[in-house]
Amino acid sequence: MTVNDGLRGIAGFFVVVSVALGYLVHPGFLAFTAFVGLNLLQSAFTKWCPMMWVLRALGVRE
Repeated sequence: MTVNDGLRGIAGFFVVVSVALGYLVHPGFLAFTAFVGLNLLQSAFTKWCPMMWVLRALGVRE
């Protein structure tokens, strides 16, 4: 698994879980979905994402 694959997997997991929690538990969890989306949007423009730094620190290959 590469850093990009890991990032996409983690973002997808967070979105699915937060939407499920927003539907089943409380709509406030949808704010986390918006946070993930905004982070993906800013990383598209800045080419920097904190989760990529974490994955690299954990030894995930480029």
